[in-house]
Amino acid sequence: MDPAHVPYAHKGLMGKLLKKENLGRFEFDIEGGGPIKMKTKVANVDGFLTEQQENRGYFRYAAPCTFYGSPLPREVARFAVKKKPQFMMVFMCVPVAPGKSRVIWAFPRNVGLWLDKVIPRWYYHMGPNALLDSDTYLLHVEERNFAAAGAENWHKAVYVPTSSDNMVIAFRNWFRKHCKSQVGWAVPTADQLPATPTKDKLMERYWSHVAQCRSCSAALKAMKALEVALQFASVAVVGFLAVAKGTLVTSVVQRAVVVSLAVLCFAASRWLASFIEKNFYFHDYVHAYK
Repeated sequence: MDPAHVPYAHKGLMGKLLKKENLGRFEFDIEGGGPIKMKTKVANVDGFLTEQQENRGYFRYAAPCTFYGSPLPREVARFAVKKKPQFMMVFMCVPVAPGKSRVIWAFPRNVGLWLDKVIPRWYYHMGPNALLDSDTYLLHVEERNFAAAGAENWHKAVYVPTSSDNMVIAFRNWFRKHCKSQVGWAVPTADQLPATPTKDKLMERYWSHVAQCRSCSAALKAMKALEVALQFASVAVVGFLAVAKGTLVTSVVQRAVVVSLAVLCFAASRWLASFIEKNFYFHDYVHAYK
């Protein structure tokens, strides 16, 4: 809920949003982050509304599980005519068990819709999945810090001094006041966090997304078939060279072309295997290396 977290939690994934040479009157750090002034206007049992100062957008938490916002001012986003560009971010986070939630996200817009007919949906999923991976690990660690401090003492486990932290504070206040700092599970559940798994299990992508997504599962199936085809092609080309040597392939140039083709097919299959692993199964995120 803190928009200022983006350059830090997602370092290296979204580029530098602010250039160091355009510092203006603020002092930015090496990640490109900077102050974001926000103010919570409404906070009640239904959630809260927070607006970014200087008329730069808003965020709303609609209790209990929906969070959405827009970079456009609230009045413009609501009353703008259809021809003007509009963009919104919508997240629905549903707790399913202690330490586990189901995230449903959408980015509705009225511009560039023709791209959806050209670019496959699985391609759009790669970016958000990488962002959610870094969020997953950060929140996993943070949740255990909160548990160690106690639900009522969460503020002792974190440092929230800026105005962009207002939404985090507002949510924690809502959770304490209206939920007594606990989730009302449908069945009796021991409110105890599970043991921390290895990173490849915590950030695995196949069962959490790919298996549930028709576009990504179809793309994975097609890419695996292509990987096998490329490997077969590389072996077939080498076999062809051995059989045709001295008959069809007689010159040094011809042999070089055939060998290059075999190497190219094999290299392409290895690159594709790495692409499949990183985008459909598991890709480790190391903040220091970004």
